Amino acid sequence: MKKTETVGILGLGVFGRTVAKDLSHYGTTVIAVDRDPLMVKDVADEVTNAAVGDITDFQFLKTLGIHNCDIVVIATGTNLESAVLATMNCKKLGVPQVVAKARSVTFEEVLYEVGADVVVSPERDSGMRLASKILRNKIEEVLRLDDDTSVIEFRAPEKWVGKTVNELDLRKQYELNLIGMRQERGEKLNSSIAINDPIEADTILVAIASSHVFEKFDYLGYFN
Repeated sequence: MKKTETVGILGLGVFGRTVAKDLSHYGTTVIAVDRDPLMVKDVADEVTNAAVGDITDFQFLKTLGIHNCDIVVIATGTNLESAVLATMNCKKLGVPQVVAKARSVTFEEVLYEVGADVVVSPERDSGMRLASKILRNKIEEVLRLDDDTSVIEFRAPEKWVGKTVNELDLRKQYELNLIGMRQERGEKLNSSIAINDPIEADTILVAIASSHVFEKFDYLGYFN
C-alpha cells in the first residue's frame, strides 16, 4: 500500500484501536469512529478526530468527512450487516480503498462482493501488519524475527543513490546490517556487497534491522 495522508477507522475493538494507534504514532491523520463512547475515549487523545456514531449511517459518515480519506478500515468483523453497510457507504462516498476485517471465509466473500478492496483476518497482529503496510514508502517487505529484530527489503532511497555503503554508515545511522541487494524483486540475492561501489537507482536492499529506527524514518517519509 502507498503512504496515505488520511485513514478512517470504523470500529474500535482491539483490531481497530491497534491500527488507529499505530498509524497515529507515525503522524498519519486518523479519523476513528465507534458507537461505544468508551472505545472512542480510549483513542481520543492519540488520533486526529475521534467520534461516537453509527458507521452504517451514510449521512453521519459524510458529515464526518470520511469521503476525504485515502483508505478506510472497516474494523468491525463480528457484525456482518454493519460491516457490509459500512463498506457500501464508503464506496458510495468515493473512498479509493476500503479494507475490511472478516472473522470467517463467508464474511470475506460477502465483503469482497459488496466492494471491499482488501479483506483481512481479525488477529491483533493483523492490525499491526496492516498499519505497517499503510505507512510504508520505500520498504516493500518486513519479516519480524522478534520484537526488536526484522529482515527488511526496501528500495534504495533517492538520497542514497550515488553514495557507497561505506559512506552511508547504515549500521550507525539506522541500525541496519546490510546482507544483500538485487535489481528486481524475485531475483537471486547478491550477498557479495561491494561497500565502496555507488548504489544505483532502484536497487533493492535487504538488511537485518536491530530496532525500529529505519522503519520509523521510512514511515515518516524522511527518505522521500
